[in-house]
Amino acid sequence: MLLDVDESQLVLVDFQVRLMPVIQDSQMVLANAVRLAQMAALLKVPAFATEQNPSRLGESVPELRGVLNHAQARVLGKMQFSAVEEGLGEWLRPPAKPVQGNARSLPKHLQKPTQEDAGRGMIVLAGCEAHICLLQTALDLLEDDFEVWVVTDACGSRTERSRDAAFDRLAGAGAELVTTEMVAFEWVRSAEHPAFKEIQALIK
Repeated sequence: MLLDVDESQLVLVDFQVRLMPVIQDSQMVLANAVRLAQMAALLKVPAFATEQNPSRLGESVPELRGVLNHAQARVLGKMQFSAVEEGLGEWLRPPAKPVQGNARSLPKHLQKPTQEDAGRGMIVLAGCEAHICLLQTALDLLEDDFEVWVVTDACGSRTERSRDAAFDRLAGAGAELVTTEMVAFEWVRSAEHPAFKEIQALIK
């Protein structure tokens, strides 16, 4: 199964000013997160970011904050390690509007699709720390029946062992493990896509 750009949403977890300096390979991880946000803006993929305890760990890093603004991303401040515990799931899948009038009495196959039916269920997820906030958010999203695609080269922890343990656990739980380039080329699918050259330039 490939990613579908029209079914995707991007979530970037805790790329914050006081956290990134202690993350292993932080420059590569952050550069890929910025690319993901740029691609989301270009391809009109809804984007979201989280910030863990922002009064202590600060806002998202400036390099990412500007791109998030361009992508019109919503930012969720949180204290729980899982962003789903703080309401991320409701942002990703807004409650369905109640059926109006006599439509409730129609057979199900004749009723209009609800907002939930029409939602974007593929969550492209990247962030820090991979074995704590990203892991707990991803597992809760899987529990809520989202498809979770973890972008491994845009995820980090303070140690390689912690990061890799998170990937092993996520794969076992049913998350798809991908890279930034995989996301890029699955979102556009073809060299004939109108945005292909711009996406290719971001990757190069």
